[in-house]
Amino acid sequence: MREAGAAVRFPSGPPPPSSYDSIFAMDTYEDPATWGPEPVRPRWSLALKFVATLLFFPLLCAFWLAVAAVLFVVGLFADGIAAVSEGFGRGYMRFVDDVLGGTARLGSWCVTWPELRHEGDTAHYRARVDKVVGNWTERASAPREPKKARPPVECEIPRRVYRGVGGRYVAEVALAQGWELRPTDVRKEVRLWWSAASHPQDASVADTAREA
Repeated sequence: MREAGAAVRFPSGPPPPSSYDSIFAMDTYEDPATWGPEPVRPRWSLALKFVATLLFFPLLCAFWLAVAAVLFVVGLFADGIAAVSEGFGRGYMRFVDDVLGGTARLGSWCVTWPELRHEGDTAHYRARVDKVVGNWTERASAPREPKKARPPVECEIPRRVYRGVGGRYVAEVALAQGWELRPTDVRKEVRLWWSAASHPQDASVADTAREA
């Protein structure tokens, strides 16, 4: 039996045919407790971490910018190789994403002022999830404009957004708005896929209705 804190892993392949079925898949593939709210942290612990964040976060930002600058310079030389080998270019971009993402995760323990102020406030976290998911839905459902990038079809909701209500609430809100769950490590984030992207004919019907 897996531990309660283990990551949620869904079977590989295309999103499930029914969005609402996928929320019950959480119970099938993992302990549902991992998708619930996290325990309320002691106020004194949060206060100490908040003070440490004020001292550490500027240094982290400077370090991230320095790493980004080095990768940019290296990338200028790598362009010559990428012009010959497309695989190298893709690999280097993945490397850049991993390095910058790993550097940013060094601050995952940091505590912001809203977190310090609203720890244990379920209503605050519900409103926060509603706003973040709603913003992604607005972007994903926007009609595509000529000569512009396609609307996003995938997103990640970080744990910092939903820790007070749990990943299950994110899933409930997202599924109701037309998203599907993707393979997810709920200890870090909840990954979502815009279901209309899997069914272009549904998207066309939605666009026609919107124009009418």
